[in-house]
Amino acid sequence: METYIIILLCIASFVAGFIDAIVGGGGLIQTPAALILLPAQSVASIIGTLKIPAFSGTSIASYQYLKQVKINWKLFVVMAIVSFTFAYLGSSLLNVTQNDFMKPLLFVILILLLVYTYFKKDFGQFQSSNLSMKKQYIYAIIISIVIGFYDGFIGPGTGSLLIMAFIAFLGFDFMQASANAKLVNLATNFGSITLFVLKGKIIWAIAIPMAFCNAMGSWVGARLAISKGNGFIRVFFLIVVGIALIRFGYDVFIK
Repeated sequence: METYIIILLCIASFVAGFIDAIVGGGGLIQTPAALILLPAQSVASIIGTLKIPAFSGTSIASYQYLKQVKINWKLFVVMAIVSFTFAYLGSSLLNVTQNDFMKPLLFVILILLLVYTYFKKDFGQFQSSNLSMKKQYIYAIIISIVIGFYDGFIGPGTGSLLIMAFIAFLGFDFMQASANAKLVNLATNFGSITLFVLKGKIIWAIAIPMAFCNAMGSWVGARLAISKGNGFIRVFFLIVVGIALIRFGYDVFIK
């Protein structure tokens, strides 16, 4: 492996970790970079390898958020188990099929998400949940199934989708949603990593240096998000969803 390729991947991983720690979506940076720089590798090997830096960075960001945000640990444990299972299933499916057919649907979903968040100025600015405990768990399980499978099968933008789901369905604010998204994302990443390790798909010579750089970026991003608060996270969220739209729009209409 050429040294300059690893350096470029590490730079992409640092930026991805920084963005992911704030609003998710780091995969929108490092996944295209890896696909371009590693053309000889299979998609499954690339996605599997990138799960290692993603897990590393999310772990660091989670630690930072946990010092500031109160977590419902019982709810998280349920979500972690469900999302782990469905991320594993999604990654299993990725090993035997292509995921391009889902990109047009994601493109439409991202447009709706961007428009809604932009025009609803108070979206995610305060906690507003009036849900019963039963409904909270039902919504949490549905979120875990859908986004857990998505993360294993496709990946990029998972953190942003989790944040949106926590705000829209569970009434969290951006800060609380970001903290919970990081924890659930750890479970989905671990589910995928388990599958890819068993299949021997991870390129460790790339995964390890990228993991270090992603962790550094996540540390910086999480501290910035915590210090700036909900308003800053909302703006960053809009930017990242916009980037995601460009990415999936390219895949759907040009590629």
